[in-house]
Amino acid sequence: MGGRIRLATEDDLGAVVAAYDAARGFMRANGNPTQWPGAYPGLPDAEKDLAAGALWVLDEGLGAVAAMSVLPGPDPTYAVIEGVGWLDDDPYWVMHRMAVARPGRGAGTRLLSWLCERHHNVRADTHADNFPMQRTLEKCGFVRRGTIWVEDGTPRVAYHFVRR
Repeated sequence: MGGRIRLATEDDLGAVVAAYDAARGFMRANGNPTQWPGAYPGLPDAEKDLAAGALWVLDEGLGAVAAMSVLPGPDPTYAVIEGVGWLDDDPYWVMHRMAVARPGRGAGTRLLSWLCERHHNVRADTHADNFPMQRTLEKCGFVRRGTIWVEDGTPRVAYHFVRR
């Protein structure tokens, strides 16, 4: 798969929202009916991440086919973790809202590999029923560390990547 990973622009917002919608549909069809409820994430989330300079896309030449948000920590969501805990307390980056328009083509792996080449310490989380995302995180060197709770009070599986 070709293409490049770049910061998103306003022109990408429609494709990013389409990727969110496709990911939500994929999750529903594959045993994960509760992650990303309603219209979350949607255009307001993409616009907020774009304004923060945190929205990255995989562009295969005809526009964005995958997206993720990458923000500097600390993230309050990760302040409390149950389980074995984080690998370290060093400064870290956070990956949120990864979505691919067409699952199964390696776009998620490309995004995470790119992220881990640029940042030595990254945290992420996903729903316990999101087995494709868990496999992608583990394939890219992330280690399961326990459980955190997101803003709505629901649990998520917490992952940590540290390159030494």
